[in-house]
Amino acid sequence: MTRSAAGLLSCAAALALVMVSPGVQGQQKPPAARAAASSPKVAAAPAAANYAQRFAGLCAACHGANGRSDVPLTPVLAGQPSLYAITQLFLFREGRRSDPAMTAVAKTMTDDDMRGFADYIGTLPPVAAPAPAPPDAGRMAKGRVLAEQHKCTFCHGADLGGGQQVPRIGGQHEAYLKESLRGFHAGTRPGYTQAMTAAVSQIPVADLDTLAYFAARFTGPAAAPAAR
Repeated sequence: MTRSAAGLLSCAAALALVMVSPGVQGQQKPPAARAAASSPKVAAAPAAANYAQRFAGLCAACHGANGRSDVPLTPVLAGQPSLYAITQLFLFREGRRSDPAMTAVAKTMTDDDMRGFADYIGTLPPVAAPAPAPPDAGRMAKGRVLAEQHKCTFCHGADLGGGQQVPRIGGQHEAYLKESLRGFHAGTRPGYTQAMTAAVSQIPVADLDTLAYFAARFTGPAAAPAAR
C-alpha cells in the first residue's frame, strides 16, 4: 500500500469517527442533561439555531449570509450536502487542505462544531447565480460533451447538484472551479479519496477551463425532446 493510500484510509477512518461519535464533553454530562440532549424536540432546534447564529457571525462575511458569496474564489456553500461540508472542514482542520483563513477557522472547531456547521450548511437551499451575459453556445455545448465524456454527470448528477460527499458544482463560481480542477489535475488539491485526481489528471488543461465555464453557467439538464 502506498503512503498516500494509507493516508487516505487513515483520513477516512478519522472522519467516520467525527461524523458518528458524540463529543467527549457530551458523554460526561449528567443523566438529566444527557436525557435532554437525546430529545430531538428539546435539543435539536436550539442546536440548529445556535449554529445558524454562529454561521452568521463566523462564516457569512466571506461565504454570504445565504451561502452564496460574490467573491469569485470563495466557494458557494448554498446547496452543498452536509456530508461534503463536514469532509472539507475535517480536511482543513487536519491540514490536508490548505487555505490560511479556512485552516485558522477549522482548527478551532471541535467534532461537534464540525457536525453542527455542516448540518446547518446542508439546510441552505441552492441560490441561483446572478444572470450573466448570454453564454457562448459553442463552449457550453463542448462543456456538456466533456462533462458526459469524463463522467462528471455520473458522480455530480445530471443537474450537477451533487450529493453526499460529492459537491454541487452547477452554478459554482467559475474561478473557484478552475482553481479546483487545476489543483486536482496537478495533484495539489487533496480530496477525501483519489477519485477526482484520477478522473481529472488526464484531462487537458484547456478542457478543464471549458468544464469550469460550463458548470458555472449550467442551469439544469436539457429537456428531453417531445415525443412525436
